[in-house]
Amino acid sequence: MTEQMTNGAGGSRGDDGSRGGRWTPGEHILWRYRDNASESFHICRPVTVVQDTDELLAVWMAPGTQCVKPVLADGTSVHQEPLATRYTKPRTTTTSQWFGTGVLKLARPGDPWSVWLFWERGWRFKNWYVNLEEPRARWEHGVDSRDHFLDIAVAPDRHWQWLDEDEFAEARRVGLLGEEQAERVREAGLAAVREVEAWAAPFADGWENWRPDPRWGVPELPDDWDRTPAHMTT
Repeated sequence: MTEQMTNGAGGSRGDDGSRGGRWTPGEHILWRYRDNASESFHICRPVTVVQDTDELLAVWMAPGTQCVKPVLADGTSVHQEPLATRYTKPRTTTTSQWFGTGVLKLARPGDPWSVWLFWERGWRFKNWYVNLEEPRARWEHGVDSRDHFLDIAVAPDRHWQWLDEDEFAEARRVGLLGEEQAERVREAGLAAVREVEAWAAPFADGWENWRPDPRWGVPELPDDWDRTPAHMTT
């Protein structure tokens, strides 16, 4: 693990990031997703902690961050592959820089989704994005989850819409989601929609006006980004 991953601030903590203390603002951790067909990690994003409390984990993914993402075994982008074979062809991982504006990610413990904020250049707020996923498991150097395909976009005027319903249906068709699990994901999405329509936290909390500390650097991707945690908690 790189120095910034092992020597982060936040005081003493045990093998799990949530046991010995919370992460502190400015500390670097990893935000990872497991492949839906295995226990392997296929997405890893180094992020900077903005806030870590019993109610909310907020992290910042800076522009230029070196990330891990899935690609087909021949190097083709996943989203360039036709939907009918997108989830059945062999895959591997590659690294690439996040070239867009940064992303603020907000996650409440136990929620089967996280809320991401996107901006246009010049800090013009673009939208909220609800990523349906497994509740994140915490470990010493980050959080791990598994994506559930279905997403929700929320515009600044509070209008919302489902995203990636075709991918959600295809994942069900090829067996990446069982019927019971798919129903739970849909129910989680409806629960998130109710919070949007009630304009509850975190949508009403003013995060669109937040800005990163200019002193923060861009976290590095460690060589052992896919390490198996010794201990995890939710």
